Amino acid sequence: MPLARGRRRPQQDYWPGFVDVLSTLLLVVTFLMSMFMIAQYFASQESSGKDTALARLNKQISSLTELLALERGRKKNAEDELASLSITLGAAEKEKARLQGLLGSAGEKGSSADNRIVSLTGEVDEQKKISSQALAQVELLNQQIAALRRQIAALEGTLDSSEKRDRDSQARIADLGQRLNVALAQRVQELSRYRSDFFGGLRKVLGNRDDIQVVGDRFIFQAEVFFDSGSAEISPEGQAQIDKLASALVDLEKQIPADINWVMRVDGHTDVRPIATAAFASNWELSSARAISVVKHLIGRGVPANRLVAAGFGEYQPLVNGSAEAEMRRNRRIELKLTEK
Repeated sequence: MPLARGRRRPQQDYWPGFVDVLSTLLLVVTFLMSMFMIAQYFASQESSGKDTALARLNKQISSLTELLALERGRKKNAEDELASLSITLGAAEKEKARLQGLLGSAGEKGSSADNRIVSLTGEVDEQKKISSQALAQVELLNQQIAALRRQIAALEGTLDSSEKRDRDSQARIADLGQRLNVALAQRVQELSRYRSDFFGGLRKVLGNRDDIQVVGDRFIFQAEVFFDSGSAEISPEGQAQIDKLASALVDLEKQIPADINWVMRVDGHTDVRPIATAAFASNWELSSARAISVVKHLIGRGVPANRLVAAGFGEYQPLVNGSAEAEMRRNRRIELKLTEK
């Protein structure tokens, strides 16, 4: 009989499946929100490390995009499940209508049919309740996906803004570098002009002597102008020459603008013949001691100490090569160089 077949039909329980689906959706949503909070944190830190922050944001956007695709698939599965439940609900309602028709034609079985109808009605109501909950969950998931899309759009906007600021910064840095190079070139030109005037004036003061010459940007004194052989003590004649040099330096210090950070470097050089005395163990010590003696004498004559530098080169920076006396004499020298710090 049709009624008997309806009683033997097994009832499907969809609630556990819905619970699993909803639990999974909640876990995924929680995970997505955690990822979103992490992305917000890194976005707020992007100014402290532009290149690193940009890479992290790109990686997070990629991860969020993949998760969004995954959630879309799960949403599709939930919608398919909901459609299946709707079909089942329709079938149950048809069964209810069929039973109600059988109830009208079989009054003697009214009590049993009424019980069956009540049972089916309860099942139908339960299915409707489950369907409503599923629809609510799907709607909530849609809202969360929309919020996630807005957050991704915001992150992309932040990324674009950061890239624009980085490009602007690079342009400003390049402009500042160009302006700095121009300023440095102007300072070098100014210092070169003062150096030329200073050397010209010094040449007039010292006179035209064979043992004093200008080579490039250096003013060169033969060592014999200031020192006796093997000594770092300035001779009386050398002191007179250094006094003239000190007077010229004091005048120069007044002429050069304060914003040009210049120094007069005093370099000591020897010939290749080694020296080993109680006072000097090598030419290094002799050349350095001679440069220091000149600097100390200049300071004693009023030249500011912060405008002087002493350096010793020993025999390792010769003007000419050779072992003849004339060549070695040229290599024994004190050089003055006006330069920037």
